[in-house]
Amino acid sequence: IHAIGDRANRELLDMYQKIFDEYPAAHNLRWRIEHAQHLSPADIPRFAQMGVIASMQSIHACSDAPMVVSRIGEQRAKEGAYMWHTLIDSGAIVLDGTDTPVEDTNPIPNFYCGVTRAYGHGKTFFPAQAKTRMQELRAYTWNNAYAIHQDHKLGSLTPGKLADMVVFSGNLLTMPADQILRTRVLYTVVGGKVVYQRKGAEAWRSGQLFKAMPEFNHVN
Repeated sequence: IHAIGDRANRELLDMYQKIFDEYPAAHNLRWRIEHAQHLSPADIPRFAQMGVIASMQSIHACSDAPMVVSRIGEQRAKEGAYMWHTLIDSGAIVLDGTDTPVEDTNPIPNFYCGVTRAYGHGKTFFPAQAKTRMQELRAYTWNNAYAIHQDHKLGSLTPGKLADMVVFSGNLLTMPADQILRTRVLYTVVGGKVVYQRKGAEAWRSGQLFKAMPEFNHVN
């Protein structure tokens, strides 16, 4: 179920709690809240306590950053907007995705936002809430598989699981942050078969710089 504002998220958490109290078996269905963008600080630990998954989109933080403070105020933004790090630290499972077609389906800008919370002209949006590289990778892979009850065959490169993967032009876990937006997909592999190959992929060198994608500066 979708919820963006703090009131909507609280009402949805309350509804889930009521359902879990009345039907304990329902707790195992891996319920989630789509977006979970603005939260009351008191509601943040409830995600982990109740086992509710926070399905969030990192790129929304970068896209919305120029207007968030003017809409809800600096204190509410700092304590409750896009609280990835705090949610993860509390034990909650956080997903990531692009929310296509609201945002472009390209995962690279989304990954960049998730680990930097940076937008136009070197600004950052409460960067203490950024994810580590591994947290971002996990949010995009295993966590998503878990949320749809497919973690037994998707979400990690593990013997017995499907060989679904992408090959990037550089290592997103180690490259400098300012190079992330230069990363390109070289191959897409589904079920162990290459279904996409970038033109000239064999010639690319890991870490080679490409023209950077535009920064996020939707509003001055």
